[in-house]
Amino acid sequence: MDFSLDLPTGPLAEAILSTACTSETPSVANHSVRSFLFAQLLAAHEGCLEDSAYDRDLLFAATVLHDLGTGDLAKGEARFEVEGADLAADLLREHRVAEADIDRVWEAIALHASPGIAERRGLLAYLTREGVGIDFGRNAEIVSGWEKRIHAAYPRLAMARSLVDAIVERAARSAAAAPRYSIGGELLRERRADGVTSLELAAASSRWGE
Repeated sequence: MDFSLDLPTGPLAEAILSTACTSETPSVANHSVRSFLFAQLLAAHEGCLEDSAYDRDLLFAATVLHDLGTGDLAKGEARFEVEGADLAADLLREHRVAEADIDRVWEAIALHASPGIAERRGLLAYLTREGVGIDFGRNAEIVSGWEKRIHAAYPRLAMARSLVDAIVERAARSAAAAPRYSIGGELLRERRADGVTSLELAAASSRWGE
């Protein structure tokens, strides 16, 4: 299969990557780019590249910006997934992306941590969630043969701990950022109760060894 680590180019793609890299930790930013690359490999594996619903530029936006709610731009006034989706929508709107496409990206980001829902909201939401999941070791066999190159280009840098740190810090800022049973709320509760979260433990035992 032909595959390249090249990322989309142009003013919008550059703004997307710059926003992620300047507002998130290097670990989370690398995770976001890996999620894009893994999502592309999944799309190729499942024969989705020629699907009319497949849009590489929108997939880049949704995956690379999916954790924007954990970065410096986020105020911790809402769930990190929703706050990140709002920030991503604002960025796309500045670059005159069509409102229908902005809505698709918003939905993919807002639902990326919602199992059983994202998978049923169209190809973009599905690929975004699954690309993120592969970076946590779920269905990792799909990217076999490419993971070493991807990890060499975008090192993990203790991704799970860094990401949970960021989510928990923002979840602690307001009740609206950590509603019961939301991922932010549960991670905050686990950290306070046990000092470590189930997400970190699962990542540590995954194929990637975190």
